[in-house]
Order: sequence, then structure tokens, then C-alpha cells
Amino acid sequence: MQNDATAQGACLILGGARSGKSAQAEKLARAAKGDLHYVATAQVLDPEMETRIARHRAERGSAWRTHEVPLALVECLESLRDEPRPVVLIDCLTLWVSNLILGDHDVGQAGERLAAFVAECPYPLFIVANEVGLGIVPDYALARRFRDEAGLLNQRIAAAAQTVIFMAAGLPMQLKTTS
Repeated sequence: MQNDATAQGACLILGGARSGKSAQAEKLARAAKGDLHYVATAQVLDPEMETRIARHRAERGSAWRTHEVPLALVECLESLRDEPRPVVLIDCLTLWVSNLILGDHDVGQAGERLAAFVAECPYPLFIVANEVGLGIVPDYALARRFRDEAGLLNQRIAAAAQTVIFMAAGLPMQLKTTS
């Protein structure tokens, strides 16, 4: 996998649960050589999530500056333009979609804004997202809406990103590279 493909611009890393997406994104971000920024979209809504977030924070270590951004993702990314050498990792778009849906926000409009930023991103940006379209059709409306919104957002971001990687069993498969 060529790291020079992600030296500038955006790289989308997709995959299923426990596919190695976050580990791959962190590896690529560290290789990009800059000031590491971790943009976390998760919210502490129960004790299990609180434990999970604490474990991830500890595993990343102190090299990362963490930004907790459940909704204002584009605003956070825009603010990082002012940093001298930002390398940014978003983990993850799928939780961001959940936050937008549950907050009754316009997911399509938010996704368009994000895709526009991704297409012109002035710094290395690594975006983690779950591929949710490989399973069965959910049996209730909210789950179907979530699957549809997440899938549409993944398509928008994949089209805007310079690099797209699909993870399976910890193995990266490069789907797209543009220079």
C-alpha cells in the first residue's frame, strides 16, 4: 500500500465491524508525518461505550490531540486548516450518521457539506466508516433509514476522496487511488 497516495487529501477506509479499519487509519495517519488529530464522533450514551472510548484513547496514546465532535464535523475540519501540519483521522462516519439521524438533522445536506470539504481537503485526512450494505435488509424503518443514509454518505465520500481502502480480516484492499 503506497503511503504517498495519502500524503495530501482524503483517504476513506471502509469495512465491517472489527475488520481493522481504525488500526489501518491510525497506521496511515502516523506515516503521514504531521501533528496527529483524532476527530471522535462517538458519544458516551452507556457504560459500555464509556469503557470502549477510554480503551481506544489509551491505546492511541498521547501523540494524538482528540476532538470530540458528535455533530459539528465539518466545522471541526475547517478549524484544523489553521494548524501548521495537521494529519486528521475521523472515527467514524457511521456514528456521525447515527448522531445526525437521532438529532433529527438533514443527513443529506450534512453529507454534501462534508463531501465538498473532502474533495478539497488541504491536509492528510483519514476517514473511517462502516460498510453497512453487506447484510440483510433490516426489518424496521429506523434501521433501514440508517443503512440507507450511511450507504449514501459512504458513496459521496468515496467519490470525493483521493484514496478508498476496504478492510476485511485486517487486510487492506485498495479500491481507488487518484493522484
